[in-house]
Amino acid sequence: MEPAKATEQIDMAALFRAPAARAMKSLDKSLFFKVLPTSAALVSQNTLLSRYRKALEKSEELIQVEKFSPIAPHPDPEAAKAGKKCLVLKPSVDPASPETWSSVLRKGSEDGELEIIPYKADFDYTYWRYLDIMKSILPEELHDEIPSGFNTAGHVAHLNLREQYLPYKEVIGQIIIDKNPAVKTVINKIDDVGTANEFRTFNYEVLAGPDDLVVEVTEADCVFKFDYSKVYWNSKLSNEHQRLIDIFKPGEVVADVMAGIGPFAVPAGKKGVFVWANDKNPESFKYLETAIARNKVSEFVRPFNHDGHSFIRDAADSVLEASKRKEHAVIKPPKPSRKAPPPKSPPKTSSSPCPQPSPTSS
Repeated sequence: MEPAKATEQIDMAALFRAPAARAMKSLDKSLFFKVLPTSAALVSQNTLLSRYRKALEKSEELIQVEKFSPIAPHPDPEAAKAGKKCLVLKPSVDPASPETWSSVLRKGSEDGELEIIPYKADFDYTYWRYLDIMKSILPEELHDEIPSGFNTAGHVAHLNLREQYLPYKEVIGQIIIDKNPAVKTVINKIDDVGTANEFRTFNYEVLAGPDDLVVEVTEADCVFKFDYSKVYWNSKLSNEHQRLIDIFKPGEVVADVMAGIGPFAVPAGKKGVFVWANDKNPESFKYLETAIARNKVSEFVRPFNHDGHSFIRDAADSVLEASKRKEHAVIKPPKPSRKAPPPKSPPKTSSSPCPQPSPTSS
């Protein structure tokens, strides 16, 4: 007779919940060590592990939770050193009460293939996810809107914390770094973008990690390096940049009035679109020039450091004048596919107006 399902009314989520550490303002990882008293099935031979794992999954006695392997080293150090293993069972299986065992465990025990023993599963800070840790720290009334989304630029995570979470800001920052290997620095914005700065940069405070905001980002197969604190960058606009790039055809001329460091202009240039890329921010202009050179699109992308109003007034006339002067750049034909038959005649190059920046454009 199988054990009644009523005996298994154990809240597994509660058992694997991170220990409560309410109102922690300075991260103490040692408080997240937890021991779960449960049971395990020792196998007489490791070759039996796979068969019994499947059988115990079917009988719903094996612990199956995220990030936890039910196959563990033998609790005896000498046996573990010899490679012996066991299967970790749910706490509802009582080693001293065979009536709580399924027929799988009883038969395995009778055949000498399994031994059901008490077992302690250890968990520490590294086991739990960011939200698990935050729920154990924050008061329950703050659980509904735990800060979890953030913009990233290279190794920097950029938060915009609400007032009620500010007392926990350093802890939040450190946990984000611990749980996101690519993040090395976490910052929090301390004013509204655009309210006092015409270049849409922002004041910030470092919550965790070094105060190093010089980042490197790859977008649309182009590499950009810049100081995140001195230019405007929004990783959420990447799809919009790509949508616009897809619209334009090689050889066309496009004027980008507020180009920033070039997340639209540089990939467009790589496609063979000629871009007049302008930004009033001297820092953006500097990093735009760097991106143009690094991504080898100087033939297609021309940087300007003008006021947007004057750039709009002058751009179309400048393109027309350049066309009248027959200024152009060579557009190389696309490389033929290796699988395609060789062309009957050499592929032709074409040209397109390529206006030059005026001497006062930088």
